[in-house]
Amino acid sequence: MSEDRSTDNAAVPATGDAAAAPETSAVNETETPGRRRLTTLLIIAAVLFGLDLLTKCLAVAYIDPDDPVPIIGDFARLDLVRNPGAAFSMATGMTWLLTLIAAAVVVGVIRIGRTLRSLWWAIGLGMVLGGAMGNLVDRIFRSPGPLQGHVVDFVAIGWWPVFNVADSAIVCGAILLVALTIFGFEPDGTRSGRKHTEKTA
Repeated sequence: MSEDRSTDNAAVPATGDAAAAPETSAVNETETPGRRRLTTLLIIAAVLFGLDLLTKCLAVAYIDPDDPVPIIGDFARLDLVRNPGAAFSMATGMTWLLTLIAAAVVVGVIRIGRTLRSLWWAIGLGMVLGGAMGNLVDRIFRSPGPLQGHVVDFVAIGWWPVFNVADSAIVCGAILLVALTIFGFEPDGTRSGRKHTEKTA
């Protein structure tokens, strides 16, 4: 009799917590890469934001707006400029709108970052986020007032408009994201070409 009971018990499938354990571990395994990518994104953004803030403070403290500092003759120099608009002096009378756009970019990048599985997308979005936060702080806290603040630019190279670390981060991050999109690298870590091949196979 005891042998029959042991056999029956062994045949009964696990229930309750024992059955739920594999499902829980599977969920944790799928969530971990996303959390890691978000952490990477935020670290990159924080480093670039800190570097942008530091260089702007140094530029305001040591560069005379009327006396640019030459680095390579007139081609590359440090030239302190207060920019109320976007690049190429566009939208100079719409500083408040640029502030709202920057705030929307910050919120949007953070929301997207929570679902990322691709390291390269995390790097690109982290660069965009760090740059957007750097210029957003200027728009909010610098003169002439909240939402109207002028961004501090200080790097001048050739004919290119004067820019800062935040601008460089945004441009480089955007170029990386465009390249990833063109070559089919998806935010979830897959490639669109391979995904299509697997479906048709």
